[in-house]
Amino acid sequence: MAIVVNLDVMMARRKMSLNELSEKVDLTLSNLSILKTGKAKAIRFSTLEAICKVLNCQPGDILEFVPDSDE
Repeated sequence: MAIVVNLDVMMARRKMSLNELSEKVDLTLSNLSILKTGKAKAIRFSTLEAICKVLNCQPGDILEFVPDSDE
């Protein structure tokens, strides 16, 4: 199973840069970059909430479950 992070898709839809999002959610650029590239192992609900508020979206718009190909 895999959780895919679609943060870059939502940022593109909102025409928002990583720098701008970083400032608005008060998260370091490096931590936001790790999340955007899908390398994060976890995300706090408070961080997810802040991102959703800024991007005006739902958590499911950012996080997606994609089953393994062998399932």
